[in-house]
Amino acid sequence: MEDLWSAAVAVFQVWMFVVLFLIMLPAMFGLSLGVTGVYIQILVQILEWATIRIQRGRQQQPSVPVPLPSGIIERAGGSMEEEMRSCGSLAEGEFSLSDVFYFYKKGLESIVDDQVTQRFSSEELASWNLLTRTNQNFRYISLRLTVFWGVGVFVRYGVLFPLRITLAIIGLSWLVIGTSLVGFMPESSVKNWLSELVHLTCYRICARGLSATVLYHNRENRPQKGGICVANHTTPIDVVILANDGCYAMVGQIHGGLMGVMQRSMVRSCPHVWFERSEMKDRNAVTNRLRAHVAARTKLPILIFPEGTCVNNTSVMMFKKGSFEIGGTIYPVTIKYDARFGDAFWNSGKYNMVSYLLRMMTSWAIVVNVWYLPPMTIQDGEDAAQFANRVKSAIAHQGGLLDLDWDGGLKRGKVKESFKEEQQKKYSSIIAGQNGVKEQSD
Repeated sequence: MEDLWSAAVAVFQVWMFVVLFLIMLPAMFGLSLGVTGVYIQILVQILEWATIRIQRGRQQQPSVPVPLPSGIIERAGGSMEEEMRSCGSLAEGEFSLSDVFYFYKKGLESIVDDQVTQRFSSEELASWNLLTRTNQNFRYISLRLTVFWGVGVFVRYGVLFPLRITLAIIGLSWLVIGTSLVGFMPESSVKNWLSELVHLTCYRICARGLSATVLYHNRENRPQKGGICVANHTTPIDVVILANDGCYAMVGQIHGGLMGVMQRSMVRSCPHVWFERSEMKDRNAVTNRLRAHVAARTKLPILIFPEGTCVNNTSVMMFKKGSFEIGGTIYPVTIKYDARFGDAFWNSGKYNMVSYLLRMMTSWAIVVNVWYLPPMTIQDGEDAAQFANRVKSAIAHQGGLLDLDWDGGLKRGKVKESFKEEQQKKYSSIIAGQNGVKEQSD
């Protein structure tokens, strides 16, 4: 019994040495021992080998099902008028009952495979990444592949998961304790420096806890104090990814429970902008508080996700214009995750936060590219909605993402009447314009 106890103590000591001295301390100082990089390279080689085995297995076993592509309807591009003419409508240059078939066709396409719903489901991979998210039939193609999958389950759940849980607990505890202690200090430059140091080290520890490998591009464009950082939104961990490279003032609603404890401790040391539920409904109150924060040029840049919901990292959906009515300089940021190593998208309608974090902590790793785009300001004659669309297009273009005009709120709500009216106006303008041309020719 004593030998067993001694062995357990020895294992615990080794475990804590690895966590504290090989992971946590280098993370706090922004250093890397290169272990994660080697780990990612090994993963890439394993996944490439698995892809070759899958392709070979498909040839030997044609009965194995092949995953369907993400889109099942081929849509032709072009304007409404061009699409209607391709369908045989508008042939006589005036209203025809056959025009109804165009709208009937578009309606059926939206029911079967609309552009909104598919943005809130996990991005399907072309090949299996030895996780359980993609087509599970892949692992039965060969015995070697099955063995590697089993070894991967042991590594992810038996080694990586306990390690990541340990680092997450240390990081969050450090955040609560550190920010609470800094909060007792009087307002000064020293307090601000310590607050930023506590936040930065906490997020770096949490990022190491996710085996996150982040490549930051164009760091000369990083958000500056007094500005507003806007980014596409895939997961709550977006905050950890961005704050791993710099400190931000967070914006959000006040919560209860553990999240509330963290928010109250954080706001003591740093001017985060938390709102009561009643304030969130008052748009002017929110705008005024954010505008006051931006006006103080010494405060940290505000971090906002204008989409208002998580999208599956294949597209950028409509940006709410409220973030662009505040004024000041906008610093766009593009975040693009590599889905081969794990699915970072949070489908809040399918998974709660606990189950989502469990999936994240049992994935292979989090590999992500972050691009800092040049700062942007509103132009003369440009309203907030146009400015928001311009920023959104720049973010989508940089990350190779689809630029969609749809509101992410359609995930839970109905289509606004304004969207329907817009389509009606387009059709009426086509008919009115053609009738006008016809009358002039007569």
